[in-house]
Amino acid sequence: MLSERDFQISPIVQESVMHNSKALQNLQSLSASLFGISAGILGLESYSGFLFYIFFSLLTSFLIYLVRVAPLSSPKGYKDNKGTGNGLGSGVGGVKKYFRSGFEFWAGGIMNGFAGFVLTWTLFYGLVRA
Repeated sequence: MLSERDFQISPIVQESVMHNSKALQNLQSLSASLFGISAGILGLESYSGFLFYIFFSLLTSFLIYLVRVAPLSSPKGYKDNKGTGNGLGSGVGGVKKYFRSGFEFWAGGIMNGFAGFVLTWTLFYGLVRA
């Protein structure tokens, strides 16, 4: 168990970071399946289907950032270690405070949900076109 002194030295609790990462992964996997259903119903083929998935996966990450991470990430007047106030993945105020890395937050869902996307995309494409 961590002591009060340990929390003052490193205020990021690893159990909370792991919980946040698991919740993000579950949301991204579910949304990837929904994107696959949408792409199949729309009848998208080849590159247009993959671009559809990449675009909406990044849009989902951006919306999660706007709704859950950005309001909590930096207090008024906060400047991160680069002198900017954006906190888009660097410094204490970015996504590193709540997740393992910025890459995991922004692009990790693309690889995590890819199999579910392809599975539901081909299923619904076949059902609609049959």
